[in-house]
Amino acid sequence: MKVYLVLNDLGLTGYQSLKNIRKLFSILSATVLYDRPPVQFHPIPLEEKHALLMRLCNTIGEFMPDSFDAFKDTGVQEVTAFTMRTADGEVKYRPNRPAMLLSSTSWTPDEDFSMLVSALDIYEKKSLKEPQHYPWLICIITGKGPLKEHYKNVIQRKQWQKVSVVTPWLENEDYPKLLACADLGVCLHYSSSGLDLPMKVVDMFGSGLPVCAMRFNCIEELVQHGKNGFLFDNYQELSEQIGEWLYDFPTNIALTNQREVINQNLKEFQQLRWTE
Repeated sequence: MKVYLVLNDLGLTGYQSLKNIRKLFSILSATVLYDRPPVQFHPIPLEEKHALLMRLCNTIGEFMPDSFDAFKDTGVQEVTAFTMRTADGEVKYRPNRPAMLLSSTSWTPDEDFSMLVSALDIYEKKSLKEPQHYPWLICIITGKGPLKEHYKNVIQRKQWQKVSVVTPWLENEDYPKLLACADLGVCLHYSSSGLDLPMKVVDMFGSGLPVCAMRFNCIEELVQHGKNGFLFDNYQELSEQIGEWLYDFPTNIALTNQREVINQNLKEFQQLRWTE
């Protein structure tokens, strides 16, 4: 978040809430200047996604296909859990691929990771009850912090069958590309002051990734519920949003209109960068 606060002559702020504070204290007129995604955060073509996933298969076992036997006589040249290169060289999504959820966290009490764990618990139960409707869910969690090992142990004890959680180390240039590969982002950031917007959501939007974000005072200046993502107040709502977005993945016709609206709004968001 680019924050230009009270003492600058131009009266620039990073979001509307700061502008309102300036008005409250009769400090200059203020202009809202929202953060924009850096140029490396953008959608990428399927060919580039496949190349990234093929390379990450070397370090993330969940990206490997569950079996190579099914492809022996098909002429498929390369395959990941998500994509494949056919005999004629064309890259396609696998029709029965898992869904990918991505979250970046500081692993601190400020971001209550237990909320995502509880939401995934509910998703696991739903997907076991209705396996024909819910895909295998691979959750990529990036970031470093003091509670990382604690939650890794919590997740390991879960022994989920339909949910996998991995905490990979990624090269700087791979993180934006992996955002562009994901199907849904989750932001657990909560601002106690209500005066800062999470840059990680800006990056996700820049990559074309819709986000489920924790609701707090000014978050609606960035995440507009049902338009470019979703807002939740508790783990039950988060789980419901994940489940609805991934129901009959990836071909849920009932979600076509909503996906089109969200994709269009994200495209419009991506048009304005710091270079403009």
